Amino acid sequence: MTPARRIATAFGVGLLRPAPGTWGSLAALPIFWALHVLGGPWLALLAIVLVTLVGWWSVKAASAGLSDPDRSEFVIDEVAGMWIALLPVSFGAWAAGAEILALYPGWIAAFLGFRLFDIWKPWPIGWADRMKTPLGVMLDDVLAGIVAAIVVLVLAAVSHIVLM
Repeated sequence: MTPARRIATAFGVGLLRPAPGTWGSLAALPIFWALHVLGGPWLALLAIVLVTLVGWWSVKAASAGLSDPDRSEFVIDEVAGMWIALLPVSFGAWAAGAEILALYPGWIAAFLGFRLFDIWKPWPIGWADRMKTPLGVMLDDVLAGIVAAIVVLVLAAVSHIVLM
């Protein structure tokens, strides 16, 4: 396995069946927890930028010569999108001085929201998916992560208003 394919498949996680995208999203969770514990939301944000850029490169290199680079085994995009969806949880835990796992409803909302938007692909996520380029492979999950992060923020605000 080439280094690019190893990264694009998230070190083989994308080869798991069924539902490799869900496996990729699940594999992203403990790594995000470790990033938050080691460096808070700022390290998580830096990691998101890095995994997105390296993911773009790896998908481009691993799909060279293919008509459609959006291979089901390429799940590095799910890692980036899942981490984006979790970013509000990281910032919330950091701001509150709380253990990030104590905000487990946010983890659940981020995971379910990201998977929903990654599968459903409403505009502009679907637009990025239809690009059929390595950038589109990464961008649709980045956008799904952003939309899921917004949902996490809205749900957090609603739950805090209701519980206050």
